[in-house]
Formats: sequence, structure tokens, C-alpha cells
Amino acid sequence: MEEKPYSFPLENYMSRERFERIKAFSEGKDTPFLVLDLDIIKANYEALRNHFPYAKPYYAVKACPHDRVVETLRDLGSSFDVASRWELDQLLALGVPPDRMSYGNTIKKERDIAYFYEKGVRLFVTDSPSDLDKISRAAPGSKVTIRLLSEGLGADWPLSKKFGCHPDLARQLVKLSVRLGLEPYGLAFHPGSQQRDVGAWSSAITQVGMLFRWAREEANVQLKMMNMGGGFPADYVEPTDTLTQYSEDISRFIENSFKDYRPEEIIIEPGRSMAGNAGVIVSEIVNIAKKSVHERYPWVFLDVGKFGGLIETLDEAIKYPIYFEGSGKAKEIIIAGPTCDSMDILYEKWTYTMPDSAKIGDRVYVLSSGAYTQSYSSISFNGFPPLAAHILE
Repeated sequence: MEEKPYSFPLENYMSRERFERIKAFSEGKDTPFLVLDLDIIKANYEALRNHFPYAKPYYAVKACPHDRVVETLRDLGSSFDVASRWELDQLLALGVPPDRMSYGNTIKKERDIAYFYEKGVRLFVTDSPSDLDKISRAAPGSKVTIRLLSEGLGADWPLSKKFGCHPDLARQLVKLSVRLGLEPYGLAFHPGSQQRDVGAWSSAITQVGMLFRWAREEANVQLKMMNMGGGFPADYVEPTDTLTQYSEDISRFIENSFKDYRPEEIIIEPGRSMAGNAGVIVSEIVNIAKKSVHERYPWVFLDVGKFGGLIETLDEAIKYPIYFEGSGKAKEIIIAGPTCDSMDILYEKWTYTMPDSAKIGDRVYVLSSGAYTQSYSSISFNGFPPLAAHILE
């Protein structure tokens, strides 16, 4: 088989000028680390606002909780999806008012609900009678959004089973919230993270529309809000439709499902689509080795791996674009991280290549890695510190 020259479609992910800026900025800094570009955060926010002018963004803080990212989105007018009291404290310290927050985690302690309520948050997401009961005691009179179960088919990182409830239980929760003195404010769903099938929104929005009509006509409850969650993709190896295509299809789904009664408020919770393309992890080749004389593929060990922020390579679910500088023949490789754990293999089945000129000590660039990397990195597994982050200035 004739060997092909190594090539990488850098222009699919960023301009050469931007890459050179990141490269120059990274000189002299010890790897691994994440570089975040706030200009991309701003552009992604404006793109979502332009494509979904009827929807209010609640940024999913967990995707990339860096203070500068939060401050940037705060100043742009974003609201925030909050998952814990520690995220709440961070947002309050950064001057985000509580009326721009939603406690979006359906798994929460009653004392944490009380803490949110004490700080002024009045919008809570739920999916079970027991959680609703806790909200009624700790946050009386609050608005509640009932999250529906979603299969997450078509998503690279599904969120099925753990969150949400079946429509028959959602009906019970609407009625129960009224009896408990809460306001059944709306319905929520999440189509799955990095959702590449826009049809996932169609089935979920149809279900929400049916429940809106049921609530109005049979339960005498006026639901006001639909939360469509996140799911909009970042630019990884596997292609997705454009944001324009997503917005056109989703807008059509909403029109079809709410012909007679459109929600007063529609929320989206971007995380990956907001921060993913804004980050690049700069890494270094620690070792290149084969396990036997006759093994076909060399192992390339980077100084960042699953425990250093790339946990979403689990089962090779998220396929990051990985750029090796240099020239020469394309060499197929297995990519692994640096820790003493056999789980720390990034890509063994999906084909990645590097130039045959690559050597130990070379820098490697993991693109589209701004979301769910630093926030996922371990505290000190094997003694390695958490992934550092720098803002591109």
C-alpha cells in the first residue's frame, strides 16, 4: 500500500492566523494546558442569538466554568444553567444576579435548594415527586420546570435514563406542583450532548406541545416556558449540519407543535456549542513506542489524557481534531495519555495519523477542546495537577 503524505485540514477548525497566534502565545508555557479565546465565545454567543432570536440562552456553566468565560457571557446578557451551590457562589461572586439563573440539576439536596432560594434563585428543574416535595419545603412558591426523559439517540454523548421523566409522570408532577403551592412554569428536555441528528428536537418538541395542550385543556394549568436544553454541536472530527440548518429545522418543529399556543418563553442551554471551539489543548509527545517488533501501529503517549481533561474520549465518543505539526508520510497511530492506568487510552479504534517526522518532545494541539475538559480533569490522579487554562490575550 502506497503511503500518503500527512495532511491535516486545519482550515476546517480555525484560520492559520489564529493558530499561529495560539502557538506564539503558548511558547514558554509548560504543557499540558488549555488556551481559551474569548473572541470565539463572543462570536458563538452572537451566532446563537442570531439563529434563535426567540430563545433565551442559559449557559451551562459546567461546560467551561472559567471566570473570564462567565464574565464575558454575563456582559453579553446571558443567563446561566447552574448545577451546584459552588457554581452558584461563583456566579454571585462575579456579579451575576440570581434572576438570571436556573437550578438545572434534578439531583439535589434539600439544604442546597434552600441555599439557592436564600440567595434569590426562583427557577428550579425537577423530574420526580420526591424532588418536587423538597422544592416545596425549601423554596416555597418557586417556579418549577419539569424535565422530560429523552433517549439521546444520535448524540455522541447521550444523557438518557439518568435525567427526566416519562410524560405520564410529568402530568402527575404538573398537578402535584399546584397542590404543593409551586408554579408549574414549563417543560424541559435535553436531546443529548453533541447531537448530530436534528430530528431529536422534533420528537421532543412534539411531546412538549402535546403536554402544553393537555395542561391547558384538562388540568387548567397555563404552562409558559419550554427549555430545549443544549445539544448544539462543536466542530469535532465527525461532521455535523450547520447551525443555520439546526435553527431552520427547530423553528419549523416549534411552529408545527405550537400552532395555537406558543410558549411565552423558550430557553436554550448551550455549553459545548458555546465553549468547544474556543479552546485548544496544547500537549507534548512524551513517548513513541511499539509493543512488539512486528506491531503495525506505534503508540503515541501525550502528556494529557482521560484524567487530564479528555474523559469524553471514553469509548471514543468525542473525537477531537488532533493536529501534529510537521511533514512527511502519514503514519497511523494509537494515542494514549500519560497516567499509570490502562483506561487512559484515547484512540485505538478510530484512525488518527501523524507525520513520520514527529518525535518525542514535539507539541501537539487538541482542537475544539474548550468544553468539558478543564472542568472534567482530575484533581491529582497519579499526582498530576488539574489542567491549567490560559486566556488568549
